[in-house]
Amino acid sequence: MPHPGSLGPRGFLTEEEKQSRPKVTKALLLRILSYLKPYWRQFLLVFLAILLSATIGLLPSIITGRIVDEALVGRNMKLLVQLLLAAFGTLALSQVIGVVESYINAWISQRIIFDMKNQMYKHLQHMPHAFFTTEKQGDIITRMNTDISGVSSVISGTLSSIVSNVATVVTTLAALFTMSWQLALVGMVVLPLLILPTRSVGQTRWKLLSQSQEKNDELNQMINETLSVSGSLLVKLFAREDQEYARFVGLNEELTRLNLKEQRSGKWFGVIMGMFTQLGPLLIYFAGGWLMIRSGNSGMTVGMITATVALINRLYRPAQSLLNIQVDFTRSLALFTRIFAYFDKKNPIVSKDNGKKPELRRADIRYEHVRFSYDPDKPLLTDVDFTVPAGHMYAIVGPSGSGKSTVVNLLPRLYDVTGGSVRIGGVDVRDMDLNYLRSNIGVVTQESYLFNGSIRENLLYAKADATEAELEQACKIANIHDFIAAQPGGYDTLVGNRGLKLSGGEKQRLSIARVILKNPRILILDEATSALDSISENAIQQALERLMEGRTSIVIAHRLSTILKADHILVVQGGVVAEAGTHESLMAENGIYRELYETQFRKILDLEQK
Repeated sequence: MPHPGSLGPRGFLTEEEKQSRPKVTKALLLRILSYLKPYWRQFLLVFLAILLSATIGLLPSIITGRIVDEALVGRNMKLLVQLLLAAFGTLALSQVIGVVESYINAWISQRIIFDMKNQMYKHLQHMPHAFFTTEKQGDIITRMNTDISGVSSVISGTLSSIVSNVATVVTTLAALFTMSWQLALVGMVVLPLLILPTRSVGQTRWKLLSQSQEKNDELNQMINETLSVSGSLLVKLFAREDQEYARFVGLNEELTRLNLKEQRSGKWFGVIMGMFTQLGPLLIYFAGGWLMIRSGNSGMTVGMITATVALINRLYRPAQSLLNIQVDFTRSLALFTRIFAYFDKKNPIVSKDNGKKPELRRADIRYEHVRFSYDPDKPLLTDVDFTVPAGHMYAIVGPSGSGKSTVVNLLPRLYDVTGGSVRIGGVDVRDMDLNYLRSNIGVVTQESYLFNGSIRENLLYAKADATEAELEQACKIANIHDFIAAQPGGYDTLVGNRGLKLSGGEKQRLSIARVILKNPRILILDEATSALDSISENAIQQALERLMEGRTSIVIAHRLSTILKADHILVVQGGVVAEAGTHESLMAENGIYRELYETQFRKILDLEQK
């Protein structure tokens, strides 16, 4: 039987859990069962093992009765040994069955987790870029790891526990009523005296524990604030030492009072429940004795009474656990609901069936009255309209926050337009095969991202079957081969988490080499040389110029040296292409571009020349 008063927070729902309690629907239950269905044979084995274990678990108590009546009273030593061995054997067999059941349970749980993690990872991999810019990374990891791993406790814990407890209660009651329905009824009378007060006092203790935890959090918050470097300095500068000490004493005193109250309630409850625990056997002994002595019930024996006491004690724990079914069931549903909430997030950016795959080598890029907004109430692009002729390089400039990156992100469909269209070779990108589209667009961003692996692995991400010669050629063009060759590990040198073992310029050049290896038809460069020193920049600029030959390129430019090499310059401001032309023509207009030149580009040019 569980220790009196041991029913803690597990037995009750928090206020937050009560408010966010999921609605039980047939659709939700069927969806959960769909993950269990592939393993129904294994579940059947588990349930049979539980039933067998519960049945065999009755035997030691029943054998105890025979030991008393037949072996001890009958003074039969041989039978005593046989019955003791039988009791030990049934106990050992029950344990072995429990181990097998636990193993199968664990196998089922891990396979379901395996299936759900695969499904979740695939689902998240295909979510739009907007999902990862709005969702917290910690929430995504929690869904992938903590929540899905928590399914294991639902399968091997909650579900198996319910089945096991029900089997134990049913088989025990059957055995009790088979032996003596009178003693069975007497034993069951004690159950409410044990279970109901346990829940009542347990709930009181849970409330006290919650209050104590809140007060402890408040105390810890005060300690962290006032004893930190900045906090202690503030206290000293305002001479608040005495006031803070008085506040600390008050909080500490309240915390101590709550802890003592909770501990006292537990101790007294333990004493009372200990008395109730002994009351059950005493009542059974009294009832059995009365039936034997006063009623002359010849069928009632000392062994039967002893076996009944043992079986009644076996009944208390599962009966109490079954009262927590609602709590365990609610928490299990909440877990699945959180997981399904992620599965139900829709991906609006998908590839159409039989998506088009037009030739992109000599294709114009056309932005046709494009509108876009992250927030419907705050439009970012209202009427962006321009054409990049095939094989040309266009530069996009504009004030910070004007939407330059958003314009180029619409091309590979990291986002979809909310109005108008983006076309390549006359085909709307939304009508193209998404994998084909992105495979033909190379992007080098201002912040280079490398996976935690080797240089080779990061390069092969662009072309998995690239030869050693192709790797070296791409890195030579990107002016990074000599650096790699000088490393002890060469192309197998590890770059560290997010490439932290490399400098900004080295990471940028690796990113450029990766795009060169991809050999795309269209290039998007978000100031790809911004992290390079002047010597590396000149070499990379020459490499990029060779790379852009014959390709259609869009460059988000912050440096005048990049802008001057563009065939055409687009000035984005106020949600539209406010100005367009060459450097000379835009300077002559004396408008936004000239203002940007005077305030930004010229300063950078002066720094470059120093």
